[in-house]
Order: sequence, then C-alpha cells, then structure tokens
Amino acid sequence: MEANKGYTQDGTVDLHGQPVLSDKTGKWKACAFLVGYEAFERMAFYGIASNLVVYLTTQLHEETVASVRNVNNWSGVVWITPLLGAYVADAYLGRFWTFTISSFIYVIGMVLLTMAVSIKFLKPSCDNGVCNKATTSQITFFYASLYTIAIGAGGTKPNISTFGADQFDDYNSQEKSLKVSFFNWWMFSTFAGALLATIGLVYIQENLSWGLGYGIPTIGLILSLIIFYIGTPLYRHKKRLNRFPARNLLRVPAVAFANRKLDLPSDPSELHEFDSQYYISTGKRQVQHTPIFRFLDKAAIKHGKVSPPCTVTQVEGAKVVLGMAMIWVVTLVPSTIWAQINTLFVKQGTTLNRHIGGSAFQIPAASLGSFVTLSMLVTVPMYDRYLVPLMRSRTGNPRGITLLQRLGIGFTIQTVAIAIASAVELRRMRVIAAHGITGPKEIVPMTIFSLLPQYVLLGVADVFNAIGLLEFFYDQSPEDLQSLGTTFFTSGIGIGNFLNSFLVTMVDKITGRGRSKSWIGDNINDSHLDYYYGFLLVISILNLGAFIWASTKYIYKKELTEVKEDLELDNDKAIEIQLP
Repeated sequence: MEANKGYTQDGTVDLHGQPVLSDKTGKWKACAFLVGYEAFERMAFYGIASNLVVYLTTQLHEETVASVRNVNNWSGVVWITPLLGAYVADAYLGRFWTFTISSFIYVIGMVLLTMAVSIKFLKPSCDNGVCNKATTSQITFFYASLYTIAIGAGGTKPNISTFGADQFDDYNSQEKSLKVSFFNWWMFSTFAGALLATIGLVYIQENLSWGLGYGIPTIGLILSLIIFYIGTPLYRHKKRLNRFPARNLLRVPAVAFANRKLDLPSDPSELHEFDSQYYISTGKRQVQHTPIFRFLDKAAIKHGKVSPPCTVTQVEGAKVVLGMAMIWVVTLVPSTIWAQINTLFVKQGTTLNRHIGGSAFQIPAASLGSFVTLSMLVTVPMYDRYLVPLMRSRTGNPRGITLLQRLGIGFTIQTVAIAIASAVELRRMRVIAAHGITGPKEIVPMTIFSLLPQYVLLGVADVFNAIGLLEFFYDQSPEDLQSLGTTFFTSGIGIGNFLNSFLVTMVDKITGRGRSKSWIGDNINDSHLDYYYGFLLVISILNLGAFIWASTKYIYKKELTEVKEDLELDNDKAIEIQLP
C-alpha cells in the first residue's frame, strides 16, 4: 500500500522519522551533495598523507625509518578508528548524526594542523632554508592535531559511503540498478579529491607554504560540509531495527557451542526461523540458508539447550561475517603494498632527477602519486561504461563479474606493479654503482618518470581493489551492521599500514645488524630497497594464492527477496522459450 502512495519500499525515513516519497528524495540527486563532500575530504586527507613523510624528514628532521613508521601508524589509526564510528552509528546515533559530530572533530583537527605548520612558535624555526630540530611541545602539538583528524575520520569514513548507498531503494528494481554504479562513481569523486591534493597541494606545500597547503583543504572541507547540509531535505535515513545489532552476532557462536553435542537435522527447513510474514511486518530481511560453516547451524536447533534459539537469518549473519573475515585477512598484504605510495615510493623519488627537460622547474616527489589518481579516473568510466555492460551480456551478472573476481584481477595487477617496482629499483641501484654515488642527497641521473609504470598500475589495480572491497563488504554485511561491515574495508587498510610499519622496522633492524648494510637506511642511495621490494613481491604472490583459495570457499549472502527475483527471472525466460 505504501508503495502505491509513492513511498520508498525499504522503510527509509526522513530526519524526523517520517516515511519519504520515492520521487522526491534519495537517488543521485541526494548523492550529489555527498559526493561533493567526499571529494574535498579526500583532498584534505591526501593533502596530508601524500607529503607527510617529506614534512617529517625535512621540517621535523625525523630519520627515514622513523618517518615511514610514523606515517604508517597515523594512516593505520585513520583507517582503524572507523570501527568505533561504525559501531556508534549502528547501535546508537545512526549514520547522519555520527557523521555530523565526527566531521566537526575532523575540521578542528585540520584547523589545529594548519596552525601547527603556520604559527611561528608552533613550528621549528628555519634559517636560510635549514630548519632547527622541533621542540617537544611542537612535536606534541603537531601529532595531537594529526590524531584529532584520525578520530574525526573514524566517524565520517564508515558512515558517509554507506549513507550514500542508503539513498537507493533495494526493493525498487530501477533504483537497485542505479546502485550497481554507485560505488564506482563514489570512488571516482574520491580519486578526484586525491588528484587535486597530489598535483596542487603538494606543490604548494613544498614551494610556497605548508600553512597554505593545509589551509586550502581546511577551507574546502568547511565549504563542503555546508553543501552537505543544504541537501538534508533530500536524504533518506534507514531506521535502526535493532538497538544492539552486534548482540545477535555474538549470541550465535555462544548458542552453537552450548548445542555442540546435539545432532543437526538433515533438512535445514527444520531449523528455527520466523515465518515470512514476520519479516514483512518488521521490515527486516530474511536470509536464505547456506551450507558453509555448518557448526553454527546448531544455534538454530529448535529444542536445544538455549531458549529461544537463534533464527536461520541470525545464524546466516554470523556466517557472513565469518566469511568476510576470511576474505579480509587476504586483503592485508595488498594494503601493505598500497602503503608504499606515500612512503618509500616518495623517498625513492626524492633521489631521482625531477626536472622536466632542461627547465629549472622541479616536480615534488609526492606529486607522482597524481598518476595513481589519473589512472583511476580514466579506468573507472571505462570499467563502468564498457567492461561492465560487455561482461554483463556474457555472464548475466548485473555487475558484469562477481565481486571476488573483481578483487582477484586487482590483486593480480598489484602483484605485477610491485614486480615492476622491484625491477626499477634494481636499475636505480645499477646506475648508482655506475656513477659512484654514495651521498644521501646526491641525485641519481635517472628520470623520476621511471617510477611511472608502478604508480599507474597501482591506480588501475585500485579501481578493482578499493571499489570492489568497499562494495563487497557493504553488500555482504548483515542488514543491521552495514556501517560496521564497511569497516572491514577501512580496517584492512589500517592494519596494512601497521603491517608495513612493522615490516619496515623489523627489516631495518635485522638487515642492519653489525656492519651489514640496512635494506632501508637513512641513505637510500646506499641501501637495498630492491631487496625489500623483492620481499614484498614474494609475499604478494603467496597472498594471491591464499586469496584464490579463500574465494573458492566463500558463499555469497542470498536474501529471500533476491531468491524470488531470480525465480521470477527464470520463469520469464521459460515463458519466452515456450513462445513461438
């Protein structure tokens, strides 16, 4: 009946809790306001992350390993804190209000960071371009500003993308088809913001002023928030159907353990489940039984040791999370590879010839990261407009290829990229040996554009990886845990940064013992980055094999609404076959 009145069919409401009209809210007209925010927020983040290692080594005089470790630790926290922000959104405040509070904290952090690099007594003093060592209070203020941003990002990152996906009604076939492209174009706006940062802000920071380089994205972030709130009347909000959604998730293994000595019925239909009318009346979604992780099915035995038993839908929610965790583990190494872009790749670039032709203009090493973004911006439209329709016509899958196939392609391209990075570094070491270069500030007679292939390939890989992971974890998450589900994506990146920090530290300690030459020393002209990249290549190949194995074991979540749609589609095809 509500659908006949023009209301959304998925139960979404406005900010005041009232049902919303389908034709006046949501879809791309609402997402346009969110996309603008995302572009400016990513510009702010990458404006910091892309060149942070340069600021730490040139302005705060940190050593190479320490600066790489600190960049990775900060990036790790930025991507880990969404776990808390997502839980608060799912259990207490909802996505909109969690985002609102967190974005305010984010802006405060940006303002403080701009002050830290602008105000005279908050930054190291410099004479003739040479900066003195920062005082303890200056370092404390700088890192406090950085980690304030990390706390703010914890509430904005997991909620803004899922809030955008909420603007499409899964029960409306037309809107559901629009949603297939949503994550592609959402990440396109992310890449656009990153491009502005790596091309414009990095140059401003190194050649004009660090204060101006951080001040511009701060102002942009504030303006984007104003634009975001202008779109408030158009937004759809999902009602929280379960106050503490994680409780059911934790209850399933507990009940299954209590029933561990009981026998499972041979027919899954004998397990406990509410009738379909319950799900229709409550607006919740029923999930079809799957044969994976059968030990958890014991939580739904009707006459078990715990009453009431869990439903099949609740058990399937736990299975989905366990399956996603299996996929999550094999995304950690790719995240570690990605962490090289803002750390060792930048340090590597600082040793190369950065002039264009015979001009005096010098490219900031971190600006080469813009080619990662450019390759993404080119690849996303090609993927969405050409590859998806082509593969859809062959496979019948609305996405063209499955989400795990998309990830597998991305991981393969990334492995090729790190192989090329290793080969380029090997060539750089040969040039160094041929010219007798030993000093840390000596320029290697080799163009910085030699690094271009590895940057471009990592950008292409990320179109498959980043977008695929974000969509995979949102799509497969239990209904009540979609914000928390997307933190599988963010936390994987965070753990990847921590893992890279750990690897860099341990490799430096182990290879630099005694009189041995460290693979990652302060003087990378007298180190062995080629060995380290070779090491990353080996673990990438091993991880790719682990991913292929995990993919063969994973079973996709299947909601009963999707089962009915598939049956209707099969019936339509059967009718078409019978027609003369």
